Amino acid sequence: MEPRESWAALAAGGIAGVCVDLILFPLDTVKTRLQSPQGFRKAGGFHGIYAGVPSTAIGSFPNAAAFFITYENVKSVLHHGSASYLAPATHMVAASLAEVVACLIRVPSEVVKQRAQVSPSSSTLQVLSRTLYHEVSSEQISEQIPFSLVQFPLWESLKDLWSWKQGHVVDSWQSAVCGAFAGGFAAAVTTPLDVVKTRIMLAKAGSSNASGNVLAALSSIWRTQGLSGLFAGVVPRMAGISLGGFIFLGTYEKTRQLLL
Repeated sequence: MEPRESWAALAAGGIAGVCVDLILFPLDTVKTRLQSPQGFRKAGGFHGIYAGVPSTAIGSFPNAAAFFITYENVKSVLHHGSASYLAPATHMVAASLAEVVACLIRVPSEVVKQRAQVSPSSSTLQVLSRTLYHEVSSEQISEQIPFSLVQFPLWESLKDLWSWKQGHVVDSWQSAVCGAFAGGFAAAVTTPLDVVKTRIMLAKAGSSNASGNVLAALSSIWRTQGLSGLFAGVVPRMAGISLGGFIFLGTYEKTRQLLL
């Protein structure tokens, strides 16, 4: 990729990240509280649904910018000289590497945000000061990579199919529609991992979930709450991520086109 294209991906990704996170923050708060081990009401219900928004506002731009500059550059390198039938694998690899880079920024801000969402009486600064004393386990990002492995190859495939059908490259709004479908599907199939991630992030020090063992957490939820527990919050998660995919990927494509 040329430097100009890389800078466009970085800026467009950052702007898209801030837009989608701030617009959908209340829905994300409701989803987090539905997945909280103490239950929706005790976690705050509909009170203080913007609790934790400062950490989101600060982390959104660098997180999304890091993702897209990595994604576009890796995709460009892997696409060079590769066969067209390898495109889905290329998008999976690019998305996975991009998630690893982005999670270095996302995970700390996500921990602070979710703890603030279920403790609306505490300020973000208070939550941050407490969080600094706890180790953020690498297992806490285990939901992000599978999600991107589903979402981005599907998004790219839907765009390619739509482009082929109409005989020209999709517009930004069409890319947004593809992003909504891809995001909603990925959200549905990865909800159990999202529930586990939430439980781990909200776990008290010394508890079984605080160890960050994803399989043990999945097993515990299955034994105590069954399928409904594993898919807690799936409806607002799908709704939020579908809408988020529309805003995020549509804004990214439109901003990137304007910058280029």
